[in-house]
Amino acid sequence: MVTALAGALVAWLVGAAGGRTDVLVVARDVPYGQTLVAGDLTLTAVAVDTLVETVPADQLDAMLGLVAATDLPAGALLSPAQVTADAPPGDGEVLVPLPVNSERLPAGGVQAGDRLLVVDAPTAGADPLPTAPRTFEVTVIRLGEPDMNGLSVLDVAADENDGAGLAARAASGRFALVLLDAGDRP
Repeated sequence: MVTALAGALVAWLVGAAGGRTDVLVVARDVPYGQTLVAGDLTLTAVAVDTLVETVPADQLDAMLGLVAATDLPAGALLSPAQVTADAPPGDGEVLVPLPVNSERLPAGGVQAGDRLLVVDAPTAGADPLPTAPRTFEVTVIRLGEPDMNGLSVLDVAADENDGAGLAARAASGRFALVLLDAGDRP
């Protein structure tokens, strides 16, 4: 019985090995926004489900020079959604860092591609603003890791005409966030 099971396992392993495909793997940690260079990627043979998006090994040259759209940890299979041709901000946009703690974020969090409305807010404990608050529509580029005080930096892309206004709100902390669209979440 044990011999039969061992034989079946060996047959399955040999069959599974034949279904491997060469794909790209992240060779070392690549931070968000960094341009990919030859040492950042390597090849491996894997058997993956067709639902898992990978980049075929023969696309290595096409990946070099692209920008990491998220932090890429060493050893991870590379997915096409993790790279982009253009680093943010795009034409006519500025990148504005907003300091946020978890209380300012939606319970489900935010991720790259989410669209937010940054809304003027009164200081803590003050009455609401007497007029309709000014708003700024932005796209999340990245949410940094919280520091020891729980403060994270939320990088957002905004229209270049809104950059100074957003920077002033970031400096004063007088803003609230409204999730408009959850982007391309799985």
